[in-house]
Amino acid sequence: MTPAGPIRARSDGGDQLIAADEPLAGLQVRCGGDLPGAIALPALLALVRRARRTQQPVARAILSVDEGRPVSAWAVVTPEGEGTSIELSQWRLGDEAATDVPASEALLRQLAEAQILLDAEQRVITADVRAPDLAELAAALSAGAGRYWTDFVKVDRVGDLITARHQPLHWRLLDDAPFTADGSTRPWRARILPRVRGGFELLMLPAAIEALPAIDQPEAAPEQDAEDGNLGPQPGLNRLLGRDLAPALRQPITRIIANAETIRTRLAGPLADEYASYASDIAEAGRHLMSLIEDLADLEAVEAPGFAPAPDQIDLGDCARRAAGILSVRAQERRITLHTPDAAVKVPAIGEFRRVLQVLLNLLSNAIRYSPEGSAVTLDVGERPAGAWISVRDEGQGLSADQAARVFDKFERLGRSGDGGTGLGLYISRRLARAMGGDLAVTSQPGEGACFELSLPTDRS
Repeated sequence: MTPAGPIRARSDGGDQLIAADEPLAGLQVRCGGDLPGAIALPALLALVRRARRTQQPVARAILSVDEGRPVSAWAVVTPEGEGTSIELSQWRLGDEAATDVPASEALLRQLAEAQILLDAEQRVITADVRAPDLAELAAALSAGAGRYWTDFVKVDRVGDLITARHQPLHWRLLDDAPFTADGSTRPWRARILPRVRGGFELLMLPAAIEALPAIDQPEAAPEQDAEDGNLGPQPGLNRLLGRDLAPALRQPITRIIANAETIRTRLAGPLADEYASYASDIAEAGRHLMSLIEDLADLEAVEAPGFAPAPDQIDLGDCARRAAGILSVRAQERRITLHTPDAAVKVPAIGEFRRVLQVLLNLLSNAIRYSPEGSAVTLDVGERPAGAWISVRDEGQGLSADQAARVFDKFERLGRSGDGGTGLGLYISRRLARAMGGDLAVTSQPGEGACFELSLPTDRS
């Protein structure tokens, strides 16, 4: 039975559930807990602890079991005093949950024991491997960045085809494929999710889920924080998007894109050229819609009170090379040459890796989009007394002084239309830069291209 409205609850500073509406209260008791008492749902407990630790609202699909039947819900947990307030929506029980939740990207990421970022050719960029029995794979992936992910595992049934072609098959044929990994006796399945800005995210899921993820498990992959966390209730449209619309829209739009690409590439069978073109238009429209959803979700995250990315030691030279690798195919399609720092160049800085990469991908995507074909885009890094910096310089038409003053404004398009942009990317990027203790600035002259520079601190003081 689906509740008529949201289910609300509260926890204290000791992660005790002190009040809860039905049916959460009943589930808490049937799972062996008390009311008041320690939260008995591991997935919900993980969100509560994260919200208290970061003092940021978090949201995620959660899964539990009620007397042998699966239960799913979309949980929003918001810090409140020493404890948290909890709101559950989209409550599903039994068959509805069993068929709905596993298809949710948020739940897949929650259950994944490794997340691997791939470029458009399915080559490894970076990996976050958490399962102890995948330590051997983690070491191989770390040492083998730039190779196809299928080089590191044995994919059942299609392995011979991959070897014969010396490259992975189309991602749609590998999605949900079973495979094994050296050092692990467990069978695995691959879930491949297209990324809005190019490339893929590979989720390694155990073939059999024996338990919900540990409560202290590391968080999601770089580009996906806006999907899995920091999306607590906010006033107006953003609150509606983050809590209800975004998770409901991502799955069908992803399916539209994937099916359109399957048609366009003729994997489903022979097709007239004009229909392949229609499929391409459908896929592009789907990507535009997904990009809008991601931008609005990011907007909600960066404008949340107290938003603060997690500081970490990063290398800006490595970030530049990774960003260029992700967008290399898009640049090649427009005959644009990407110049990056040499592999030996290392510039240490303090910032959240996934957020820095998000800013760079936005800057680089804009540079590729608005530069003339056959030109070059240069990524450079360096240090100065005030901190470290990384820049993206293009050979486009440049910006006037008035345009440069407005380019970081929210929803600012500088008069452009029909190019698929939302006018939010640069606004979000500057908010992220400043939240990390740095800044994002532009220098440009009409007809001479533009140079966007991200600055970051080099120590924690």
